[in-house]
Amino acid sequence: MATTQLLSLTGVSKEFPGVKALNNVHFDLNKGEVHAIVGENGAGKSTLMKILSGIYKKDAGDIVYQGNHVDVSSPHEAQKLGISIIHQELNLMPDLTVAQNIFIGREDRRKGRVFLDNAKLNKAAKDLLAELELTLDPKQLVGTLTIAKQQMVEIAKAVSYRGEVIIMDEPTSSLTPTETESLFKIIRTLRAAGKGVVYISHRLEELSSITDRITVLRDGEYVKTLNTTETSISEVISLMVGRKLEQDQRPDVRPLSNEVVLKVEGISDIKLLRDVSFELRKGEILGFAGLMGAGRTELARALIGADPKTSGKVFLSGKEVKIKSPADAVKAGIGYLSEDRKKYGLLLVQNVTFNVILSSIPAFSNKFGFLKTKPAGKIVRDAIKQLSIRTPSENQYVKNLSGGNQQKVVIAKWLTRDCNILIFDEPTRGIDVGAKDEIYKLLTKLAKEGKSIIMISSELPEILRMSDRIAVMCEGKLTGIIDNKDADQNKIMQYATKFRN
Repeated sequence: MATTQLLSLTGVSKEFPGVKALNNVHFDLNKGEVHAIVGENGAGKSTLMKILSGIYKKDAGDIVYQGNHVDVSSPHEAQKLGISIIHQELNLMPDLTVAQNIFIGREDRRKGRVFLDNAKLNKAAKDLLAELELTLDPKQLVGTLTIAKQQMVEIAKAVSYRGEVIIMDEPTSSLTPTETESLFKIIRTLRAAGKGVVYISHRLEELSSITDRITVLRDGEYVKTLNTTETSISEVISLMVGRKLEQDQRPDVRPLSNEVVLKVEGISDIKLLRDVSFELRKGEILGFAGLMGAGRTELARALIGADPKTSGKVFLSGKEVKIKSPADAVKAGIGYLSEDRKKYGLLLVQNVTFNVILSSIPAFSNKFGFLKTKPAGKIVRDAIKQLSIRTPSENQYVKNLSGGNQQKVVIAKWLTRDCNILIFDEPTRGIDVGAKDEIYKLLTKLAKEGKSIIMISSELPEILRMSDRIAVMCEGKLTGIIDNKDADQNKIMQYATKFRN
């Protein structure tokens, strides 16, 4: 069957200060095709898509769209051409409604063109959401939605432009398996309608389910394009990283002792949490699984004092503690890596050094309050090396790093603070397969050294690989805690849907 080419990029290059982000990269997309772009963090995937969507200007190369040579000079120009993008980092207005976010800049107004016609706007959004089979209220403020539901708003917004090309940059990073399948249904509908979908994902297991071709980038350069049906995950990984990764399960690292370092009794909050109790032991990785809205992130935020709890007690090494703010949690030796690193974990306009030592500034300051640059610099350089953070130097602004490397900077911050209890909320979200492997080894090493870890993850294989025990939540309640040796995906899902069926 003949194919019709929608888009081609030839010899595209892009350079930033100190970084060659893209070098002579090629890519093409056909009508009715889902074409994946994969690669490690820093491979150039997001940079390439930002060029295509008009956010960055290419330094060299050629773009042909529907047979015409084009210069995509701005996001507005891309939208006029029919190219939409769903960014890895959400780009929504929290104080506007779902409907207003979907149609922002394209709103109908009432007579006199002063006031928005919200009734018409809500009706259009309701129809679009129904078409995509998304259960969202058009009138709800986006800022009150979970990250996963905000992702669905982004998808609806991109589809609303009715363009020919839709770019999806890590669209499933905050979705559960059920929500991911709903997204795939939308993508299949778009493909059947002749649209071209560019699909960027670190979840390589998804590729066989939804993509037609796969293009691999490495270190800003084109490596190879593969037909999905004619390749394997192991081949893709090998092309991505240029080496073979260990795919073995984590060795059976049981808790170093029966010492309980954290005990939680009857935690509840005003919105969702209901009487949650559990224990965390020294040297243990306790995984938290559950579907979207189960309450895992809400529990973590209640534990660190970011959100108020209505009842419950927290004990550290047998002693009750009052944690009313994140500052109290840090003083008590509890570090928290948020699922939303840009909002809660990083200062994007500061450099790597400042972000890594952010929670430990007193330890690196002299009696006059000035930073001791030499010891701080050494600690940060060691962290960069230990976590393989790709940055020209410790003085690079964090906003210029890839998403995965930004995540590593947040992890480095808490390792530098030397907290004994670490809460990781989606620690590998937006991180490539090679970096995931490094972080798995790092968490295992920390557990062996006696750190106690709570790991919240939406990826069940990750939970099963990393956890000593698995706590499962459903609709704000803890429905079960399973030893790793007794756990499998089916059993976890039974507990995760206990109150839904």
